[in-house]
Amino acid sequence: MSGERSGQELVMVGVDGSAASVRALSWAARYATATGARVQAVLAWHYPAAAGQAPVGIAPDPVQRETEAEQLAILDKTIAQAYTGQPGPTAEARLGYGHPAQVLIEGSKEADLLVVGSHGHGAFTGMLVGSVSIHCVTGAFCPVVVVRGTDAG
Repeated sequence: MSGERSGQELVMVGVDGSAASVRALSWAARYATATGARVQAVLAWHYPAAAGQAPVGIAPDPVQRETEAEQLAILDKTIAQAYTGQPGPTAEARLGYGHPAQVLIEGSKEADLLVVGSHGHGAFTGMLVGSVSIHCVTGAFCPVVVVRGTDAG
């Protein structure tokens, strides 16, 4: 885990711009303030595929650069929302390419704690936990916190 190498615990947070991911990042910010950990906010993206793995390199470079710029804007906005009124340093922003669960599980190899919201943008009404959260809980290489609740709680 990263804390063993750097002396500072790494808390990785999966974000997608949803209200649940803002809550997860806000929780991680409070945790980091209390423990001295550093926070890395990760937004995973990929070009949609009909089935199977996320396709790699199917778009021209200008389209890829524009898409990454849009994703970074979402990531920056999420960090700004989550850190409003939070003391201390802000989260490090990182983009990952691939299915969100795959990116977060792979990243959990370097993290001391993985934090995800209970649902992202693709949530189905009535589900207690989203598919990315379930994959992270069952596949991560570090402890996982699933942040539930509403903006009020």
